[in-house]
Amino acid sequence: MKDNFKVALCQMKVVEDKGENIARALAMISEAASQSDLVILPEMWNCPYQTSLFPEYAEEMEDSITLDAVSEAAKQGSVYIVAGSIPEKHNGKVYNSSFIFNPPGEIIGVHRKVHLFDIDVPGEISFKESTTLTAGNQITVVDTPLCKIGICICYDIRFSELLRLMALEGAQLIVVPGAFNLTTGPAHWKPLIRVRAVDNQVFMAAASPARDPDATYVAYGHSMVCDPWGTVLKEAGTDEEIIYIPIDLKMIPKIRQELPLLKNRRTDLYQLKKKKID
Repeated sequence: MKDNFKVALCQMKVVEDKGENIARALAMISEAASQSDLVILPEMWNCPYQTSLFPEYAEEMEDSITLDAVSEAAKQGSVYIVAGSIPEKHNGKVYNSSFIFNPPGEIIGVHRKVHLFDIDVPGEISFKESTTLTAGNQITVVDTPLCKIGICICYDIRFSELLRLMALEGAQLIVVPGAFNLTTGPAHWKPLIRVRAVDNQVFMAAASPARDPDATYVAYGHSMVCDPWGTVLKEAGTDEEIIYIPIDLKMIPKIRQELPLLKNRRTDLYQLKKKKID
């Protein structure tokens, strides 16, 4: 395991043309791979964030032009990739799924969004992923030579139990492909990323699509990385860009020694248990 590595967050513009989205992602991965060890894409980057379109754009893992392209990009760039998320067909259902690739281009982990984004803020926004998507049922932590990486997707970040279980499984970096909107983003995006980093004393890397004011669903942007003390190391704006951030894993044991939150939990009074669901 390395003490230091660099991550690149690709805040890319997403359009209706899947081929154009894939080409845009490949260009950003190619640029980022030469300057980083881990490249991260945003949520639903190969299709618009629109429930009615998810089944139309969905691909099976074994027959996916999107994933094949990312696999080749990982090999060409010799880089780890958290491929944001895409709509995935699996056993007759559609999921919001994130695939993790190693430098040889192999899929080493899959996270299917556990908490579906079903909300209704009167006069602001109403959205219901469950009309076309199925919820996943696994907590995802992938062991890599860089570090142990936890994956959650967008709305998952609001559920502290999920991220605490990732930390207890050894995650040192939690990656969040997310597409908060102009209602929830200004209010909650940065506070959630910072507090999850502080609560679990891990690095948080959250990648959003770029903002497109003409889209049906307008993403907030502001991709960012936060350290275990809650400091925002770097934050994107709203346009398409790549941000690069060095990760110093030596911060984690230092902070956990100074402020032993995980050690001081009262497990005699309360416990958090992971359940296996088939």
